[in-house]
Amino acid sequence: MANQVYLAVDLGASSGRVLSASFDGRRLSIDETHRFENGPVRVGTSIFWDLLGLWREVLIGLRAAGQLHGRAVASVGVDTWGVDFGLLTSDQLLLSNPYHYRDARTHGVMERAIDELGREAIFAETGLQFLQFNTLFQLLAMKWSGSSLLEVAHRLLMMPDLFHWLLSGQRTNERTNASTTQFYNPQTADWAFNLLETCGLRTDILGDIVEPGTSLGALLPMVREETGLSAAQVILPATHDTGSAVAAVPAGPESGRWCFISSGTWSLMGAELSAPVLSAACREANFTNEVGANQTIRLLKNIGGLWLLQQSRAAWKKQGRAWSWDELAAMAAEAPPLASLIDPDYQGFLSPSDMPAAIRDYCRDTRQPVPQDERAVTRTIIESLALKYRYVLEALERLVGYAFDTIHIIGGGTKNRLLCQATADACGRRVVAGPVEATAIGNALVQAIAAGSIGNLQDGRRVVRESFATNEYAPRDTARWSEAYQRFQALMTATP
Repeated sequence: MANQVYLAVDLGASSGRVLSASFDGRRLSIDETHRFENGPVRVGTSIFWDLLGLWREVLIGLRAAGQLHGRAVASVGVDTWGVDFGLLTSDQLLLSNPYHYRDARTHGVMERAIDELGREAIFAETGLQFLQFNTLFQLLAMKWSGSSLLEVAHRLLMMPDLFHWLLSGQRTNERTNASTTQFYNPQTADWAFNLLETCGLRTDILGDIVEPGTSLGALLPMVREETGLSAAQVILPATHDTGSAVAAVPAGPESGRWCFISSGTWSLMGAELSAPVLSAACREANFTNEVGANQTIRLLKNIGGLWLLQQSRAAWKKQGRAWSWDELAAMAAEAPPLASLIDPDYQGFLSPSDMPAAIRDYCRDTRQPVPQDERAVTRTIIESLALKYRYVLEALERLVGYAFDTIHIIGGGTKNRLLCQATADACGRRVVAGPVEATAIGNALVQAIAAGSIGNLQDGRRVVRESFATNEYAPRDTARWSEAYQRFQALMTATP
């Protein structure tokens, strides 16, 4: 049905937004209804998400959308980051604010789990990249610390599942986010029950896994009254934000064989496949098999993305130097190119108190020129990200057995033209950047497909191509970047 409005609630690690997606039968248009800040809340030595504060902001955005569009709003869907979760009691009370994935409680837990269970056994059951904050390790941290929350919990809901519960009253576990837990089995398309039982973790707190596009019915009466959305249904998108973002990749015949980079706080680089890759080579390269829209598999790798620049900017702001993103990009363009390089995934960059100082320490320890000012630090981050993309691209091509013609960059990082050009230069590939709001667009696309307004994912990507502008970047100065890549590879084999 044409001329419908789909509301996409897109919650990221640093901000959230409610967007209205209007579809006229051919083109999709996106309007930002409400944007708000998000981030960790420290309580003592722990870090949490402010679930109720986020819920308040979501309601504000939905109310604004109701005032603008009224009964034209067909449905609402929420996407968020992966791995984090909340626990409910049997009478549907939230036991605790969800922990933030950067909380220190998981330090050393992954290593202990690998020692006790074996990396091969865990990967064979899950096909997931090993990251210390994966849900499996969060639950093991609770179990091994004697947390009472696990004993009284009745249901586990991932972050977007929590918001869909608040919207509809329905407790569901949507597939794309379930696949980020490291206790989802991509071969059986169900929870990895054997692994959980071996770990001594409860499986009765997990519900049946449901598909993107599932309708959860009408909004709760309180939500209808609060927002004025009397006709809207709750439709599950691909609730993992990367799953929604990849659904909106505007790939067409001219893309040839393509891969993607979802660029934001994290960079997620990978390819869309029809089946998981569970080889020893995949395990050793530490790639992940996550579920996407339309029963696809996203073979990808997490890369520490613009988090490094976000945290550097925050550190400079505390020192009284509040630079805009455009100002930083312009300053970086003036700095000497490829002077210093870092591994964006170095452990010391996960949550330092002063990111620019951590970067300087890294360069000092690896006997490189130390970037002293904002322009040098920013350029170091951007160029190092581009070189890490090449490093991951080469591993990805080895795993799938073919080369990619085009890299599609989607998300907020597409606004950083220096990063997009550096990616083309470092990787030696055509780069297509855009759309910026890919996650919200993909969220709305799945809702529109569920409503019958768009036929399928392929049709949806055609709609994206016809609705949103993109920018193309061709490789330049590849010889100089290849020399820098040799230096970068040496860094990857030597931890400072």
